[in-house]
Amino acid sequence: MKELIISKNDAGQRLDKFLTKALCDIPPALMYKAIRKKKIKVNRHRAEGKQVLAEGDTLQLFLPDEFFKQEQTGGHDLARITPRISPVYEDENILLLNKRPGILVHEDGEGTGDTLITHVQAYLYQKGEYDPREEQSFAPALCNRIDRNTGGIVIAAKNAEALRVINEKIRDGSIHKFYLCAVHGIPSPREATLSGYLMKNSKENTVQVYDTNPGRGAKDIRTRYRVLATRGGDALLEINLLTGRTHQIRAHMAHIGHPLWGDGKYGINRQDRARGYKFQALYAYRLCFDREGDWGVLNGLRGREFSISPAEIYFTKEFEQA
Repeated sequence: MKELIISKNDAGQRLDKFLTKALCDIPPALMYKAIRKKKIKVNRHRAEGKQVLAEGDTLQLFLPDEFFKQEQTGGHDLARITPRISPVYEDENILLLNKRPGILVHEDGEGTGDTLITHVQAYLYQKGEYDPREEQSFAPALCNRIDRNTGGIVIAAKNAEALRVINEKIRDGSIHKFYLCAVHGIPSPREATLSGYLMKNSKENTVQVYDTNPGRGAKDIRTRYRVLATRGGDALLEINLLTGRTHQIRAHMAHIGHPLWGDGKYGINRQDRARGYKFQALYAYRLCFDREGDWGVLNGLRGREFSISPAEIYFTKEFEQA
């Protein structure tokens, strides 16, 4: 029998969710059977998989040793990494980072480990704010994803409570995301809110936008844009992403005849690459946090705005103010 004590970063999650993170490769069927047979208890009492854990709870686990994580030497790999991150804002709960185009946020299917989250964890480990040896189910995590070839602000949570709050606020629309992009042609009107439906093609890793609902799992999308500047026959836009679907901005702008510079999936890639644009000209440059609501440990973010100066974004230099 082994005991695990629920820490602050473990608390607030269901027992079954905690166990899938804290144990090694335990089959779900075996885990639920162990709970039913009282081989997994909470505070020496019968437990349920959906039971929410509190800080200080003690779990009694009558399971084979193979399902327990070996004693971690922890940190050695993180200590060897030279963190490459560009903080926009940092406090005791979160990091806002300027992710550069070309950087992966998480490990991909090819096992590439040189990722933004690895560098975040190395940064926090070397600052003494994260030690994998002290955690049973939590590691610093990214709260929003940005495509490899898109740049912009990414939110990283340093603790479980911050992760919970940020994820909740993203879901309920309390965090507003604004992008800059450069497109072929000048949209007319110069400011509008686009509506449509987006269908994913997982096999091709692309999406298709429709004006009317084609059914078959299509999701509604709304994309607000305004022209900030022009250069010849092209335009610099600010985009307010009202719904956050896969490739939404890229596909929606291409759908109305204004693909992004450098977009290999939806644009005029050969022409743009000849001009030196190997990434889509898209940058998540501004985040706004609502003033209303309960922000818990992140109360200091209420009503605040964080941004990257357009002057720091590579494709804005080709535009003059309209």
